[in-house]
Amino acid sequence: MPAELASEDRWVRHSRKRPITTGGRSASSTNSRTWTSLANVDAAAVGDGIGFVLNGDGIACIDIDHCLRPDGALEPWAARLLRDVPPTWIEVSPSRTGLHVWGIATVGAGRMLKMPNGGGVEVYDRGRYITVTRNSYGKCPKTLADLSDVVDRLLSE
Repeated sequence: MPAELASEDRWVRHSRKRPITTGGRSASSTNSRTWTSLANVDAAAVGDGIGFVLNGDGIACIDIDHCLRPDGALEPWAARLLRDVPPTWIEVSPSRTGLHVWGIATVGAGRMLKMPNGGGVEVYDRGRYITVTRNSYGKCPKTLADLSDVVDRLLSE
């Protein structure tokens, strides 16, 4: 996992995709008092897993849904999208059918885009949390690249 994520105190647990605190109470993607360190969420046993809060500081995530086939191959539309992505941290989503592409970009208001064959892409940099699996996709680096050009292209479509 990239140090840019691990070092931030913007972690929550999640239960059924809802953010929760390490004590099991509701957490908020906009209330920093409900966030904690990675060490604290790793030590907690509540919920289904962990998540990282996006707060508008430049860390962004492109959430690509339903892009991995059962054999692990990418859907063609997702392969085209990823061709434009510079080397950056990419992880497999909890469903194992999607990818989270992490990087640096300014998004503003997040956006959901429909893709061919039932896939979807969401782009966020604030007011959301993203589930984290630490299950890297391929041989991606443990760093965050500048995704500005990719995000700009996605948002202009």
